Formats: sequence, C-alpha cells, structure tokens
Amino acid sequence: MAHFAKLGLNGKVIAVHVVNNSDLHNGSGVEDEKVGQQFLERIHGWPASMWIQTSYNTAQGTHKLGGTPLRGNYAGIGQIYDEDNDIFYGKKPYASWVLNTTTASWHSPIGDAPALTDEQESQNIANTHQWQYTWNEESKAWDFADTNA
Repeated sequence: MAHFAKLGLNGKVIAVHVVNNSDLHNGSGVEDEKVGQQFLERIHGWPASMWIQTSYNTAQGTHKLGGTPLRGNYAGIGQIYDEDNDIFYGKKPYASWVLNTTTASWHSPIGDAPALTDEQESQNIANTHQWQYTWNEESKAWDFADTNA
C-alpha cells in the first residue's frame, strides 16, 4: 500500500489516503508517484499536483526498516509539506526554534536538552521523582525541574 498526502493551502496536509500499489504502476509495471497522483485526481477531483506520496515507515529523516527515507516524515493532518526541501514536518513548537531539514524536525537554537543522570533516570522509573527539562522560550534555555514536586 502507498500513502498520499492531500495538500491544502500553503502546503498544509488536510488528509492522507491509501492507494493500492497496483494503482501506481506505469505502462512498464513500475510504481510511479505521478501515476498515483493522476489516479487520486480521477477519484477525488483534487489536482494531481496536490497529492504527495509519503512513507508510513519514515520518521525524522530515517526509514524505520532500513530502507530509503521518503520526505523526512510520514505526513500527518496539520503538518506542512515544504516543496523546496521536499519534506513533511510538524508545527513549529517555539518561535526561536529552527528546522533541521535533514531530520525534518524542529530543534532549539542551543541544541537538545541535556541528558538526565543515571540517578535521575532511576528516580523517574521508580516514580519517586519526575525529572525533566522543558524549553523556556523567554530565556531561550532549558529549565530543569521535578514535575512530581
């Protein structure tokens, strides 16, 4: 089965449809995205150019089964298709965050949150504490807290 994102205004994903692989075959029996787009246009009346193939097995620029990733992420309703970078990505979580087009994901301007210590991780697992970092947009820094406190 193949999946296609239906795009609305500004590349926003408004639906995801499944297409049988047999409906993607060109005259030579090879799967072809353009054939799938034309099939969906005939069925739904939505322009072929507004259907973009997406892979159920792709997340953050990696194919879950070791294959070739397709367009950064599996498309979801509300995500954006970036035609220039040929990727799907989610909503920007904070104004200061930047898009990594290799992983099709948002990152803080100072990098990922620091790792918890082994002791903090064990306390989280034991439910005696719930240590975590959260992004503080005002200070542009990671805040550390015990959310069970």
